Amino acid sequence: MKKFILIAALSLTLAACDEPQSKARAVYLLLDTSGTYTREMDKAQSIINYLLATLDSGDSIAIARIDSGSFSEKDIIARMTFDDRPSTSNQQKRQFKAQIDTFVDGLRGGSRHTDITGGMLQASEYLRETGAGEKYVLIFSDLEEDLQKGHIRDFPISLPDIHVVALNVTKLRSDNIDPRDYMERLDLWKRRVDEAGGSWGVINDLERMDHLIAQR
Repeated sequence: MKKFILIAALSLTLAACDEPQSKARAVYLLLDTSGTYTREMDKAQSIINYLLATLDSGDSIAIARIDSGSFSEKDIIARMTFDDRPSTSNQQKRQFKAQIDTFVDGLRGGSRHTDITGGMLQASEYLRETGAGEKYVLIFSDLEEDLQKGHIRDFPISLPDIHVVALNVTKLRSDNIDPRDYMERLDLWKRRVDEAGGSWGVINDLERMDHLIAQR
């Protein structure tokens, strides 16, 4: 009996090893809508247009705002997994773009706080559920986390095998006084992502977006 159980367990292990890894890609873009970033939405739209042009059938995308408490479904602006049929997929992309354009057009003022950690937790959960082989969190922000009173985010996060890329990381007014503040913010988030099991990158020149996500 023990021999049978051992053989069965070995067969299941070998079968799991033979399962091909999904080639689908999933991207979760976090948009900072606080302060001056409300005036940077044209750049954010350029990033989203690039993603829609690059992602294929079977790939997934979600766009969410970084809000006072971003670990919530209400902050997801739009999300979609593109159909295997190209004609349907193209229609979905047009619908997705329209949702984003409506959000940007209606954006008035900005969030008083920026819960980046909460947004990353929500992103990790979404990406895991897609089952995609390539997973990305893109952060359009100055990376200055400003939490609402009582919110606790000083704990380890989990981003297994997720590529995290910070985009258009603008310098704060205080950074001009002491540039070390800017570098410390980048170093802080790099450490947190590395410790969470992810990989870290920064792209400030949006002309370099052609290498933002892996090509199929």
